[in-house]
Amino acid sequence: MGDAGSTEQNRSTTDGVRGEALGTAPVPLSVLDLVNVGEGCTAREALLSSVETAQLAEARGFTRYWVAEHHSMPGVASSSPAVILSHLAAHTDRIRLGSGGVMLPNHAPLVIAEQFGTLEALAPGRVDLGLGRAPGTDGATAAALRRTDRLREGAEDFPQQLAELVRFLGDDFPAGHPYARIHAVPGPVQAADGAETSRPQVWLLGSSGFSAQLAGQLGLPFAFAHHFSAANTLPALELYHESFQPSEVLEKPYTLIGASAFAADTEREAHRQILTGALSMLRLRTGRPGLVPTPEEAEAYSFSPVEKDFVDSWLGNVVYGTADAVRSGLDALVERTGADELMLTANAHTPSARVRSYELVADAYGLPA
Repeated sequence: MGDAGSTEQNRSTTDGVRGEALGTAPVPLSVLDLVNVGEGCTAREALLSSVETAQLAEARGFTRYWVAEHHSMPGVASSSPAVILSHLAAHTDRIRLGSGGVMLPNHAPLVIAEQFGTLEALAPGRVDLGLGRAPGTDGATAAALRRTDRLREGAEDFPQQLAELVRFLGDDFPAGHPYARIHAVPGPVQAADGAETSRPQVWLLGSSGFSAQLAGQLGLPFAFAHHFSAANTLPALELYHESFQPSEVLEKPYTLIGASAFAADTEREAHRQILTGALSMLRLRTGRPGLVPTPEEAEAYSFSPVEKDFVDSWLGNVVYGTADAVRSGLDALVERTGADELMLTANAHTPSARVRSYELVADAYGLPA
């Protein structure tokens, strides 16, 4: 596991981790944006919608706004999280912005340290660096990204890559290390007279037990992808708590879970919108990725029995309906998991419907208007 075990490399305050529940929400609420591109829409429109959604999230008291790295998926425009976050930073003032996540094996750690050091310089004190070890795409695309077909080794090298990245962020490689004279800039090397500089808050992301255990051992906050790995949620959170070691980042564990949630003015409209995400996921899983279909196309689609089983299973993990129904479902999820924070993702075809969903959730919890 190497140098990543040293807490001195990752100094931060818990202000960058622990949010404050507002209104009647049992825990802080945040947003995960996949920057969906719907049929008949463009990537530009999707990215502009992300700005609108981030501004809404900030105005309504959501804690953070994350985007996730995906590649070679026509219905998702978030291949470059750092670029998107830079744009969002220019159009927001307070909300924490971050990656949910950057897939570290796809990149050289120094590159990520430079990108997120730049973001931290642009938006000091409000940048989260969530890291995952999956490719965020299929094997062929991952090989094209990494210029190698040794994908397994990339995942297995994750602890070492993480240790290197944390060292670059802290500018504290030990004397004699091959990288001791290399500096990630913007970064601590530019601080005047030894003054402390803010740095991105590192999170580990996961959908199984590997990152849960590693996050616990390193005393880092942990975000779990409940929205697509619900069966593993409780075991992973338990493993994180069991393995947690206090650090200079956290004195006690902090868990965030990503949850698919969609609110609309009627239950039927909520179902119409989320069915588009279900059909899009079905096509992705069966090797037919494309733009997110319209509600009309999704309703008219003739699902085979096998496809219907997949869609029913997928929808069973989505909290959807009217605002009150979504609130009840999210409250139950917090009660069941003991999560410290919920990060909501609203996957649908229509940008205005996604914005409306977050408005309704904020209203249901009495978040500030």
